[in-house]
Amino acid sequence: MQPDPAPFLPPSPQRDAMKFFHEVRGCSLAVDIVARELGVPLEVIWVDVPRKLLPDGSDYYKVNPKGQVPALELPNGGFLTEGAVIMQYLADQRPESDLCAPPGTLQRYRIMEWMSFIASDLHKGGFMPLFKKTTPDDYRPLARQLVVSRMKLLDEHLADRDYLTGSVFTIADAHCYAIAMWTHYHDIDLAPWPNLSAYLERISQRPSAQAAK
Repeated sequence: MQPDPAPFLPPSPQRDAMKFFHEVRGCSLAVDIVARELGVPLEVIWVDVPRKLLPDGSDYYKVNPKGQVPALELPNGGFLTEGAVIMQYLADQRPESDLCAPPGTLQRYRIMEWMSFIASDLHKGGFMPLFKKTTPDDYRPLARQLVVSRMKLLDEHLADRDYLTGSVFTIADAHCYAIAMWTHYHDIDLAPWPNLSAYLERISQRPSAQAAK
């Protein structure tokens, strides 16, 4: 990781848009949605993640040694990585918004609880084996079944609420939407889960989700 060359500086309307390193249909979509919800301007830099290249042909590893998206160039010149952390950072710059509850509150921990589940069980543990070409063929049905079980859990949880933590859209919902939409790329039919389907449709109608790329 690159050291921060200067003290931390939060974004402000007077500063240029921060550079946001993004991948088409990647998990970084959640960050794009959150930034648009908050009105935080980002300069999108598209990353060829398989080849670890930037649009000018330079090495993406120099931005993020992990080689993954998203990454956010901070106003102080350093880089912040990991989508769940970037979304918290952006939301905390607009504490008047409802996207993330204040630190120290139980609601904040509920949001973090879902962020952790989505990143580990749904993203890395669920969908990633289906994306990877190196996943053994005999394991793919098991990985698919794991995703199905996670969809069922989400559907049951959403039976009596509009969003993951209640009636308010949060960064956890942006995160969940970006990952759950991968069902389309793996031909996983959402019909068995009407609550989840309605939830994803509800989010898809938000201006932020429609504008995000």
